[in-house]
Amino acid sequence: MTGTTNAPLESRQVSAGQAWAWIVSGFELFKANPVMWIVILLIYLAIIIPISLVPVLGSVVSTLLAPVFAAGMMWGCKALANKQDLLINHLFEGFKKNTAQLVAVGGIYMLSLLVIMVMVVLSLNKEVVELLMKGQELNPQQASSIMLPILFAMLLIVPILMAYWYAPVLIGLHGLTAVEAMKLSFVACLKNVLPFLLYGLLFTLLLVIAIIPFGLGLIVAVPVMMTSLYTSYIDVFNIAEPAN
Repeated sequence: MTGTTNAPLESRQVSAGQAWAWIVSGFELFKANPVMWIVILLIYLAIIIPISLVPVLGSVVSTLLAPVFAAGMMWGCKALANKQDLLINHLFEGFKKNTAQLVAVGGIYMLSLLVIMVMVVLSLNKEVVELLMKGQELNPQQASSIMLPILFAMLLIVPILMAYWYAPVLIGLHGLTAVEAMKLSFVACLKNVLPFLLYGLLFTLLLVIAIIPFGLGLIVAVPVMMTSLYTSYIDVFNIAEPAN
């Protein structure tokens, strides 16, 4: 893959077995420079955790910035795929290119979740809402009454996550607008429901394993989540990789 391109992008359907291939090839990208990936992860956490701890405003800002940092990590993946060095500066690349569109993705994502949350709250009994806000326990009948709205909310969240998944890499590496990238991401995920379902199950298992040794495995698992996102993008969008 050469530079950022404005050529039309089209996703393709891949086999379910590719889910494991994404993780394996993502781990290979991690292995190319594991120390720098861990440093980048620690720097990201050192920035985002204090921000997210600020009441109300912190969660808003961290959600808006998440796609910006994600795009930067995709630039890092691209550098490694092109046999170039992974640099700390790659983490901040999203603040230099298409920043407004990346922030817009975070905004659309956040507003979508907010709308779903409001819908759930409005569907609940007023007494139940008051008990939840006070942190009090619900009786069995009240608890059962919130199950259907929660399941409905989860169904609505899935397409939002599908639209969000590839948006940072499509904006960062291809210069798309937030809406264009989210539409393309949704279609790509829709075409590949089975591989993404398997990918999610496999990665959930890997995260559980990573947590076991005092959570130390997360310093590998979290970067591999980002690198495997990149390798899945290469596969699903049939991006030509550089010759070895």
